[in-house]
Amino acid sequence: MKAAPHIPDVSQCHPPPPARQRHLIHFNNAGASLQSPKTLQAVRHHLDLEERHGGYEAAALNAAALQLPYTALASLLHASPDEIAVMGSATLAWQAVVYGLAWTWRPGDTVLTGVNEYASNYLAYLQLARRTGARIVVVPETAQAELDLTALAREIAAAPRRPVLLALTHSPTNSGRIYDAAGAGAVARAHAVPFLLDACQSVGQVPVDVQAIGCDFLSSTSRKYLRGPRGVGFLYAARSAWDLLEPACIDLHGAEWVARGAYALHPTAKRFESYEISFASKVGFGVAAQEAVDVGMDTISTAIAKVATALRKGLQGVPGITVQDRGRRLGGIVSFTAADTPAEVIQARLLEQGINVWTSRAPSTRIDMEDRGLDSVVRASVHSYNTLDEVETFLRVLRAVL
Repeated sequence: MKAAPHIPDVSQCHPPPPARQRHLIHFNNAGASLQSPKTLQAVRHHLDLEERHGGYEAAALNAAALQLPYTALASLLHASPDEIAVMGSATLAWQAVVYGLAWTWRPGDTVLTGVNEYASNYLAYLQLARRTGARIVVVPETAQAELDLTALAREIAAAPRRPVLLALTHSPTNSGRIYDAAGAGAVARAHAVPFLLDACQSVGQVPVDVQAIGCDFLSSTSRKYLRGPRGVGFLYAARSAWDLLEPACIDLHGAEWVARGAYALHPTAKRFESYEISFASKVGFGVAAQEAVDVGMDTISTAIAKVATALRKGLQGVPGITVQDRGRRLGGIVSFTAADTPAEVIQARLLEQGINVWTSRAPSTRIDMEDRGLDSVVRASVHSYNTLDEVETFLRVLRAVL
């Protein structure tokens, strides 16, 4: 008989957050994960430096820590540090690319996206379509809830001109499926279409290799599966893509005023950054990203998959519960509905029992939710620090509150 694979005890190398000591079950990691003690300590240390020395002076004293996000994220993504921009949020990172590219869009241009696209992204497409006359094309999924790569190639070929952008969400906010980003990247490269991947829910949850994916740009955040502070995110911009656009906005950090009538962009991906950011959050982000590198994404993703699989299996045994996750590859986001109890009510009742989940509503991923006839789902998103004992407690409490 084949031996069962070894599942490492991630808690030994990826420390659980202090909140675990308060008997909190945190299944809202797709919203904001609980930070590790080391990350919290780094944030507090920088704030202490600011209090004792002043903000600018603290940045100079802690300069090495402020560089850590670039090297850690580069290692995590198989990129180069000069291809990383640290920004105020994943949304700002994403917008810097899309609105920068849109300066040259004109009527008839094609923007390709997916069924599971997040609301903030799709709102931008709608606004830019109104401004520029570009059209939005949603690439369908297969019967197995995978991105239809054949349809993607067909839509590219059918476009009046080469599409100006392929922008996809790697893992949606409302379910556990994870798209084949590398497959999409291969199609995009074959047709020379710029490819932006929203990886907010996947970086820190599963291994993400920008070389294997072949994306030109990737945006993500600190606060979700990377377990970093809120108020900071990042952009990966491949060197080969730097000349595709100018950032949507620039300041004296991302560019230099070289003469009265001239400016020069920063020679690296920092051209997308703005000067002002939470420096303490940036320091904490570097520590969190480095922890993910040190533990290893294979180890973390295996642990997440173990807990998520147990949760889905357990939910299937709860009367009236329907697991709503679809797709060949499922991650740590587990979505479900109850026959007689609204998602918002379940969330509130679980919170009263010390269990954090979230409600994903139709407006957050309207196309996918409407296609499946869903108004809302309960989103229980697990991380490597969550345990099988917590899954059992969750299922017991869920049965009691329905």
